Amino acid sequence: MSNSNHNDNHPHGTSSPSDSSTTPENFFNRFRHSLAYIDALPQLTILGLIVGLFTGGVIVVFRLLTEQPLSYFMAGQPDNFESFSPRDRVIIIFSGILALALVLKLAGKKYRETSVGHVLDRTHNHQGKLPLGNCVVQFAGAVVALVSGQSVGREGPAVHLGAGAASQLGQWLRLPSNSMHTLVGCGVAAAIAASFDTPMAGVIFAMEVIMMEYTIVGFVPVILASVMGTAVSQAVFGKHSLLVGSSDMTSLLELPYMVFFGLLIALCAAVYIRLNIFALQFGKYPVFLRLFAAGFYTAVIAIFVPEIMGLGYDTVNAALAGKLTVYSLLIIAAAKLAVTPVVIGLGVPGGVIGPLMFIGACVGGVVGTLLPLLVPEQQTNASFYAVLGMAGMMAATLNAPLAALVAVLELSYNPHMIFPAMLVIVVACVSTRQFFRLNSIFIEQLNHSGRQLDFGPARQALRRAGVRSIMDNRFLTCSRKLQPELANQLLQTNPMWILFDDDGEKIALRAADLAIELEKRKETAPSSDEEPNAALDLLEIPGRRLSTIAIDDTANLIQALELFRQTGADGLYVAGSYGLSAGKTQGIVTLAAIQNYYQPKELKNVMG
Repeated sequence: MSNSNHNDNHPHGTSSPSDSSTTPENFFNRFRHSLAYIDALPQLTILGLIVGLFTGGVIVVFRLLTEQPLSYFMAGQPDNFESFSPRDRVIIIFSGILALALVLKLAGKKYRETSVGHVLDRTHNHQGKLPLGNCVVQFAGAVVALVSGQSVGREGPAVHLGAGAASQLGQWLRLPSNSMHTLVGCGVAAAIAASFDTPMAGVIFAMEVIMMEYTIVGFVPVILASVMGTAVSQAVFGKHSLLVGSSDMTSLLELPYMVFFGLLIALCAAVYIRLNIFALQFGKYPVFLRLFAAGFYTAVIAIFVPEIMGLGYDTVNAALAGKLTVYSLLIIAAAKLAVTPVVIGLGVPGGVIGPLMFIGACVGGVVGTLLPLLVPEQQTNASFYAVLGMAGMMAATLNAPLAALVAVLELSYNPHMIFPAMLVIVVACVSTRQFFRLNSIFIEQLNHSGRQLDFGPARQALRRAGVRSIMDNRFLTCSRKLQPELANQLLQTNPMWILFDDDGEKIALRAADLAIELEKRKETAPSSDEEPNAALDLLEIPGRRLSTIAIDDTANLIQALELFRQTGADGLYVAGSYGLSAGKTQGIVTLAAIQNYYQPKELKNVMG
């Protein structure tokens, strides 16, 4: 028989006796334990700082591997694929396709999925646990794609790498699942900040697109992570701005034309999303065939429109500076819009954010140049509409209006852009949702693959707390048969539950029922034929018993709820997963405890 009492004076009432020691291992165990609570802001802030520095380093390496080779071959202008001959462009593209095919073939089908859609799925449906293999494939594949001039962006891969770096750190430290969601947000914010040099946009993108919620506990660590990511990036690359110029709105009379411009941007966003979903339908074909088709398609277009290759930031700045004709802008925008969503859908591991801003800048340049010709009294500026196009295209396609607005503000350093950009963004977002019935491109990708994201308020609340925050540690363990004298001694510790084994199954009995049985024995002892000191069989005495199954102490309440639903168990016992507590029972969780944590009506919707 074993006796184990898990009572203490911890403020949350859930630690074990071994936690009183000051060894580094127990200190870190207590740190993990504290993360199970929704008010663990100081702990998450420390993690946000670490994640920001770590992710910033990863993104710096990623950028160096993509920018330095191109700078070497293009005399310091890494986007200048136009300087190559048509034959060289075709060779570069197909060399990259062959390298990508090799990378994806070696990786295997299990690790081929990359992109922001993958991050969303793993964050919301798999407790923020991103596999290392997919991150490695994203890193290698994106480097090859960008160096070989594929028509993709680097920000999408950066988001995956940031989320993956944070997730791997959290898994290595064995942090509770409820903290992984915030950790992934920290990684994404730091990645966007380090890639674009836009710390505010990194925070908003992480909260709006990835985490899909705004909380103080989430905001503070994500902000610090974004700051750290920016600091690391600026320490290596210096401070820079993508946008070389923009201007202000000349008259309020331009507002009606901006509404029309927002509708045009919505049309472009809808075409982009539709083309990407169309290309995803070819996922059943072998990866080599899909990549070859993507390479052939890109090469044919790049022969005539080389501006579609690579990141294209040189073309964006040319559009902002008014150096491109209307005809050139139209051709470049149409070519980019036709190529990028298709090749990404066919399997090229690149991002969509950069290409969206590329397309928006070109479309805006066209509108800003043509409007004075069609309406002479309106003296508009092509650079101004190019910036508005970037904001609108990003917002409508990603369904991220605030992130797009903040990104353009940080990139342009022009607060006068806020008012007109807000109008264009609202019109573009509403039109994409209502007229074209399309959600964010990432949500549409997940819907196409048959995966759904459930981020309702009940799940959000239950995901923020770990099982250790609601478990009842007022329990003791013993054998199934117990002498009355020993039972009385154990009850002196005032436990809530008696936990015992029955053929390998852990059964929890209410301590109050054991006390009642002992009292009955005392009262009937003089007239009873039963031996007064006969052993008690805890499985036979009247009372409430729970048939329990194990749950890891890093699990959150969503995982606990799903385990109840899948197994039909009466209760869960929380098992330690690391250090001295590995394998030891930490506490007991009942369905009633989860129900009491959140409103029953909302909980019913989750379970339904």
